[in-house]
Amino acid sequence: MHIPRIVIAGDRSSSGKTTIVAGLLSALVRMNLNVQAFKVAMDYIDPSYHTWITGRFCRNLDGYLMSESRVLEIFNHASRDADIAVIEGVRGLYEGYEGDAGSTAQIAKMLRAPVILVVDARSITRSAAALVRGYMDYDRDVQIRGVILNKLGGERHADKATREIERYAGVPVVGAIQRNDEMHLAMRHLGLVPVTEGRLRHHGFAERVSRIREIVELSLDINRLIEIAKEAEDLREVEPDLYMRNDRGLGLRVGVAQDEAFNFYYRDNLELIELAGAEVVPFSPIHDSRLPEVDGLYIGGGYPELYAEDLSRNSSMMSSIRDAQTDGMPLYAECGGLMYMCRELEWPHDGEESRYQMVGVVPALARRGRRRIVSYVNGAFVTDTSIGRSGDGFMGHEFHHSELVVDGDVRYAIKLNRGTGISNGLDGIVDGRMIASYSHLHSASYRGFPDVFLDACREYRYET
Repeated sequence: MHIPRIVIAGDRSSSGKTTIVAGLLSALVRMNLNVQAFKVAMDYIDPSYHTWITGRFCRNLDGYLMSESRVLEIFNHASRDADIAVIEGVRGLYEGYEGDAGSTAQIAKMLRAPVILVVDARSITRSAAALVRGYMDYDRDVQIRGVILNKLGGERHADKATREIERYAGVPVVGAIQRNDEMHLAMRHLGLVPVTEGRLRHHGFAERVSRIREIVELSLDINRLIEIAKEAEDLREVEPDLYMRNDRGLGLRVGVAQDEAFNFYYRDNLELIELAGAEVVPFSPIHDSRLPEVDGLYIGGGYPELYAEDLSRNSSMMSSIRDAQTDGMPLYAECGGLMYMCRELEWPHDGEESRYQMVGVVPALARRGRRRIVSYVNGAFVTDTSIGRSGDGFMGHEFHHSELVVDGDVRYAIKLNRGTGISNGLDGIVDGRMIASYSHLHSASYRGFPDVFLDACREYRYET
């Protein structure tokens, strides 16, 4: 199977690769190409930009959480009918969780994809050549086929660094971008501002992306990048395993919270719900007055702390959720959804702590934590829940800057071997068919979701 593809990798975090990828995707779309984007690791926010720019759902690829066959299946499935695939890396090219595992380099090797290395060239010229050569020699199975120099001081800086890289490292410089304040996307305490919010709340977002595209078009040899992508070797076909149609959820309706506050979802989680015959029904905890007619609720991550006042003001929606949970409806609340399920949410605004009423089905206060937590998790369910059975193991991810102060008796359904969770490695507060946790699950890694969840939804439907 031949799919033209390239990996855009950084020499380090904050090399500028995300902004460059945004501009490159926009430029390729403007060339009337069908562009499929991917993101290495389990980030939500970069993929939201890629999805908005290309009009195709961006997918996550993670060699720690997913087998090579699963990575290939996701890639082949998402790239069907695409003209080119662009894979954005994570952190530095070789940074992984355990050695190679979880790194951009690992995904590049699994996909046999040419790598374009983005180098933060501030204050270096000849040293950039030594850096590139070192990256090339570190793992010869990684195909570094081009370099983009970023954050350059001027034309002379670019000429010197380009000459030395091409002479010493023997790889072409396919782009040189000068320092420019317009080459930035809005940031927040957990990363980039999500594109859903960017469109709704930040005037000029489309214009910002358009300007980034113009800079990229002037600074990169895009035709050369396309040629490099076409030179990628054929990929092997894999037996379908993940994307299999079935009737497990036939006739069911799953309410999924989607608005400014809640927009962190892996596309594969939602697609597998649909492939099982269920209908995904979006609703807004901010704007809708009550829940739609559904058989289960999935409230994902996001930034509820920034919309706490709006969420708290919508008392009818919170009452509707409480009633559904009391009635036995399956409810999976993930990270930001966990915060929303708490009694109260406290967060600093304009230098002062503000406290807001939340749904109240978890007896806890959600507040800003002392540190940001970004980590893989692995653990097991210690009791039956609506998303997993006792004894089921899983690997996942946590990504939050909040913590819970629990004030009441709770039952935890998850014991983590790695990860923080809610308290001392315990995660997943359960009450009836509700489970609320910090752990993010991806269906390509943990197959219990959505299967177990849909079974619980069907049980609830028959009861009511």
